[in-house]
This record gives sequence, structure tokens and C-alpha cells, in this order.
Amino acid sequence: MNKFQLLKEDVKTVFQKDPAARSWLEVVICYPGLHAIWSHRVAHYLWKHKLRFLARLLSHITRFFTGIEIHPGATIGRRFFIDHGMGIVIGETTEIGNDVLLYKGVVLGGTSLEKKKRHPTLGNNIIVGSNAIIMGAITIGDNARIGAASVVTHNVPANTTAVGIPARVSVGATKNDIDCLEHSKLPDPVADAMKYVLAEQRKLEERISKLEKK
Repeated sequence: MNKFQLLKEDVKTVFQKDPAARSWLEVVICYPGLHAIWSHRVAHYLWKHKLRFLARLLSHITRFFTGIEIHPGATIGRRFFIDHGMGIVIGETTEIGNDVLLYKGVVLGGTSLEKKKRHPTLGNNIIVGSNAIIMGAITIGDNARIGAASVVTHNVPANTTAVGIPARVSVGATKNDIDCLEHSKLPDPVADAMKYVLAEQRKLEERISKLEKK
């Protein structure tokens, strides 16, 4: 795929993932998430060719204009889209696959001061809700969904949803329910656990009641 085709694919991705997009001109001029990924590709090229200061400078300028901070060392796949991107932070050793969608305020951060892999790895076809924080050299599996304001510090398996602080993985929701991260349909792992405990308690109470009658 040549560079022009890649740019067209980026714009097409915006139309696919944002129903508010109405025209190509609007998308090209008014979408800071698109500007950020275009700028990052240049900064990443500079970074790979050891022009580290220029790469960081371009990243810093992009942050000033878009509110999105992507370290030039981060690796990002195709059809990546940032919707309402203010406050996004993507760390140096982050790896992002194809068809990933991030909403406002997402942080892909590190948890170590050592110069090693310290930021998350996101697979393909992942959605991360607003203000979610994913910390450390952990892996988010393909087709996973991260609920808004969740704090993720452990691996999330493929085809699951993680919700809460700290985030807990639930496998109870169907893919149709969580496909676009409709938060009214997201599972609540804590509530599910409480329901299970209460159900078990009722069973014990019934058994005790039967024993007392005997």
C-alpha cells in the first residue's frame, strides 16, 4: 500500500467509526485524532532513523495542537482511530495492532523506570473507553473491550470485556452487546460476584432451615 492509499484508508476509518463525520473536508481539517496519527508516522520514521530530538520535537508540537501525546517510539498499526482525543497519552514502548479505537483521555502508560518494554501491547480490533488507564507491559488480547474509566494492570484475554477499578474481566456479555462498547450493556463483574455470593447464602439458609425443622 502506497502512502496516498494509506491516507485514504485513514480517512475512511474515521467515517466507519464516527457517525458524526459528514464530509472528507471536515474529516481532514477538523479531526485532531487523524492529525495526531499522521504526525506520529513522521515522528516514528525520524525515531527509527536515530533523529530522536527531531522526533520528540514533532511529537511535542503535535501535542500542543491536538492535545494528544504519542511518543515517537510507539508502534501503531493500520486503521487506528482516536475519537475526541484530548488527553490521550501513549508511551514509548506501546505496541498497537490494527483496527484499534481509543476514546478521550485514554492513557497507555508505563510502570517501570528501567529502559525496557514497560508499556502495554494492544492486539487487533480493540476498543478502549473514555478515561481508561492501561498500565505496564501487559497484553490486551484481540477483540477485547475496556470500559470507560477502568484501570487495567493485568493481561486481558482476547474476546473479553474488562470493567472497573481495578478492571475485572467478564466473559458473560455477548459480542453484540459489547461490540461498540455500549456502556448500558456492559457487564459488571463485581455485581455478578455479589449475586453469586447472595445466591449461595440463600441456599445455605434454606438448608439450615430444613435441618432445624428436622
